[in-house]
Parts: sequence; structure tokens; C-alpha cells
Amino acid sequence: MPFTEALVQDTPKGAVLSVYVQPRAARTEYAGVHGDALKFRVAAPPVEGAANDALCRFLAEQFNLSRSAVVVRSGEASRRKRVLLTGVPARRVWEVLGH
Repeated sequence: MPFTEALVQDTPKGAVLSVYVQPRAARTEYAGVHGDALKFRVAAPPVEGAANDALCRFLAEQFNLSRSAVVVRSGEASRRKRVLLTGVPARRVWEVLGH
């Protein structure tokens, strides 16, 4: 499935990803598209921000960013989130995630 504006948006600050998070997975990984969001499995539980932190660390590593450059913009307490990758264009997201 090709990326759409709903999945990854280019903004002046960087790419904003629509994300669906599955906590307590066997390992942290990108798992494809889930409806109108990019699905990520994270090994951490959804307790005290652990899953958000695991997601942000994973994205920072994948995109060679500092941890502070990955920001949960909305949905901190939800499985559905909007995450900003500061300074990363949408086309780079497509390249890294293999679409």
C-alpha cells in the first residue's frame, strides 16, 4: 500500500506520522500499515510512558536522530498517536520503512 497524506505528512518542522502502537510485543519493530496509520510493535508495556519512550527510541534509531528530535504530538495515552520526526522529510520516511 502506498503512503498517503493520512499516514505521513510533510510539515515545516519535519514529517508527522500517524501511528498505531501495539505494546507488549516480543520485540520493537515496524509492522506495516494498520488502517489509516503506520503500525509499530513495541516490547514495552503501556505503563508510565514506557511504550511511548520505546517507540520514540526506535524511531530515533531508525532515522539516525537524537531522541529529543522525535516528539509525540498527540495521543500520548492512546494506541493512536501523531509523532513528529524533526527535520525528516516524508520521502525519507518512505525510504527507511521500505515503501
